[in-house]
This record gives sequence, C-alpha cells and structure tokens, in this order.
Amino acid sequence: MNYILFDNNRDNFLPLTYTRSVSDIRIGILTIYEKWKFFLGTDLSVKTIDYLQPKYNLLIKSDNIFINSSVLPSNELIDSINKLNDSEAIFFNNTIIAYRNNPNKKIEFNKPIVYISELWHIFRFNSQCIKDDFKLITNNKTSQKLSDTNRFINKENIFVENGAKVEHCILNASDGPIYIGKDSEIMEGSMIRGPFALCNNSIIKMGAKIYGGTTFGPHCKVGGEVNNSVLLGFSNKSHDGFLGNSIIGEWCNLGADTNTSNLKNNYASVKIWSEKENSFIDTGLQFFGLIMGDHSKTSINTMFNTGTIIGSCVNIFGSGFPRNFVPSFSWGGSSGYSSYQLEKFYDVAKKVMLRRNITFSSIDKEIYKNIFDITLFQRKY
Repeated sequence: MNYILFDNNRDNFLPLTYTRSVSDIRIGILTIYEKWKFFLGTDLSVKTIDYLQPKYNLLIKSDNIFINSSVLPSNELIDSINKLNDSEAIFFNNTIIAYRNNPNKKIEFNKPIVYISELWHIFRFNSQCIKDDFKLITNNKTSQKLSDTNRFINKENIFVENGAKVEHCILNASDGPIYIGKDSEIMEGSMIRGPFALCNNSIIKMGAKIYGGTTFGPHCKVGGEVNNSVLLGFSNKSHDGFLGNSIIGEWCNLGADTNTSNLKNNYASVKIWSEKENSFIDTGLQFFGLIMGDHSKTSINTMFNTGTIIGSCVNIFGSGFPRNFVPSFSWGGSSGYSSYQLEKFYDVAKKVMLRRNITFSSIDKEIYKNIFDITLFQRKY
C-alpha cells in the first residue's frame, strides 16, 4: 500500500512549520514521520504546502491511504487503517484521521488517540511520547554498559546506544526512561531526570541540570538548566541559563545566560501570539516558556517573557525583554527592530550548516525566500 502523510492544522504550529511539514516535528524521541514509518514498516510520502513540497517525496499511485500527520500511531489505529476499503475514511469525533482514495463513507474510531493539534502539545505530551518511543526503540535490543563512575536510579529504565559516552553523572529514571543516543555524550557532573531523550551525536555540557519531559534532538549542544522542553535538532544552548516549557527549532543558538520565564508572577493562564489568528490566544496553561523558529539566535544575557514566540531567522540582542512576538526575519531587541535581509541570512546559514557538513541547498534558499515574503506584512519596520 502507498501511504501519504498530509499536513493538518499546519498553521497552528507556526513558526515551526514555516520550514517543515507537521510530520517532521519531533515529539518524544522520534519525529512523527519516524513513528509512522516504524509502525507501518515502510517509507511514506509527505504532502505539505506548495513551497515546502520540493523538500519532500510525494508519490501518488492509483491506490493510496492518506494519514493525518497530527495523529500519532498506535497498534489499534494501524489495524483500522490497514482495513480501510476504497473510499472509506476514519474519523475521531469530527477530525479526519485517515482515508483511502476519495472518501465518501465515514468510520468512527472509538479508541483513544494522541492528537497533536496545538504548538504547546509538543512539550505537554513529550513525557508520554518519550515513554512510548522508548519501548519501540529498545524492544529486543541490549543497552551499552554504563561506566561505574555514574550514579543510577532505576538503571533498567536507562538505555545507551553504541558510541555514547557518560561519565561521573547522576541519572534518575524513577519517573520515566532515559534514552542516550548513538555517539552522544553527557559530560561530567550532569544531573538528569527521566523521561528524557538525548538523540544521536548530541552533547550535554558539564554540570547541566535536566528535568523530565525533555528531548534534545540530533546534533545539539546543551548546558545549564532545562525543564520539559524540546530542541528539534542541530541547535545549541551550550551555557548557563534556564529554558522551561519551550520548543526550539533547528539551527538555533541561545547565547550564554539566555533565560526564559515560564510562569507569570500572577500565576495567570498564559496567552501567546497566534500567527494563524493574527492575535493573542489563551493557552489555558500556567507554564509556557519560549517557541523559536529555525535559524534564530540570541545574544548573551537575553531574557524572554512568559509565552514568547520568536519566528524563523531572527536575531535578538540588547538589554531588556524582547516583545512577546517577534516576526520572522527580524533583527534587534527591546530598543527596536529592523528587517534581516535575505542575502545576509543566506551567508550566515551556509556557514552554520557547513559546520555540520550539511549544504544550504537551492531548495532551502527558495523556502526561506517564501518565508521572507509570507511574513513581510508582520515586519512594520
């Protein structure tokens, strides 16, 4: 069967989905795409917005099953999807989950699902997703032996892939598993509580304090204090500073002593700027830190208010708090902003990605040109 993941509620995940399909969002240990590939045992196509489509393979055959990327797979759901007949569609309440070809017959799915429909669901559901992915990834596999220099609690709930290095650390897996990816490193003096995932080739710097519900995607460098946050990959928070209840895109860098507030002084529900609604919306959450799009950066000693949204390709610097929403391709801080020009961004992006032996391609260039144009109305400077 030919399976195709399609974007649903894509605009709810901006600025993260300016540069990726919904299926490319990492939650738990794996991306949503990787989860579906694991369950189905085959590669899938991805259908997304036109300007992002060249980044993804899309194969449409005479017979196809389309799957909502915002829904996470389960054995029960896979069974129902594989039983779909031509023109049938699976719904959960009023949300379409999957359909085969041109749907005209509705089938209700009555079992629980995990549906990622809002930005904050990524960190809200991350603990459970780490637990679920841990079971998938480690099933019938043997963990690499950890050095006796470390201290463990619930050692059987800790899995270390080949090539990983951990010395003189405290790992507490009482509240959830700890996954340490291939060729990653946790430096001396770090204290980590599960559920936690450190993906391939990532590094935790000396003396870091990492709390549960946290994922560091591949090729990240992280230090300081982090709680219930997701770094999608290829991003750095190498120094001291607090990051809590936050999501950081790829190719980001948080300067030394960058700090996020994740709780309002009056303990009120956090409101954030919705690019979809072009207004503030109430998340209903008491804890909410920072959302940052790809290729954004902060200078040393940057401070973020509770519930701040930073677009893609933003440079934040200077004293004081930046405003709660900074549009993509902005350059500045509390004293004012200017537009980050495309050619200047291209030059920096090429250098940053080359450090990880990845080429800034012509497809990337065209994607960011589209983002620059799409977000032009937001930059009133």
